[in-house]
Amino acid sequence: MNETVIVVMLKDSVTGFLEKELGAYSVIHENLIHNIFALETGSDTNVHMRLTTERDLADWEFSAVFDYYDTEPLLGACSLVTEDESGYNPIWEIAFEFCENQEIMQERLSQILKLHKDELDSVYEAIKDLEEEYHG
Repeated sequence: MNETVIVVMLKDSVTGFLEKELGAYSVIHENLIHNIFALETGSDTNVHMRLTTERDLADWEFSAVFDYYDTEPLLGACSLVTEDESGYNPIWEIAFEFCENQEIMQERLSQILKLHKDELDSVYEAIKDLEEEYHG
């Protein structure tokens, strides 16, 4: 697998503009990231990462993926996981505290992406024969 560099930018909470780069990190499974940015709230800076699927899903798969996806493993690596059904494909918005240490942030991002990829693979396996059930 190839590594890709992603950049975490600080987003202005009022204007929505990306203001400055906080860090650049090499990751695999970057195709699972819908978008990523950081927000300051008081003295804290939290990274918000929206995870998605690596391919477009059929309508029945969209529902099945949400039904079978377990967010519990992600909660060990972040403080918040919410499902977002407003996109073309499923999206999970997660949040976690930003760390200035490059190695810690890279490891945290890699861990989250691995957990998400493993869960998606498990879900795809679990739902592969359920098309009839979701169409009925």
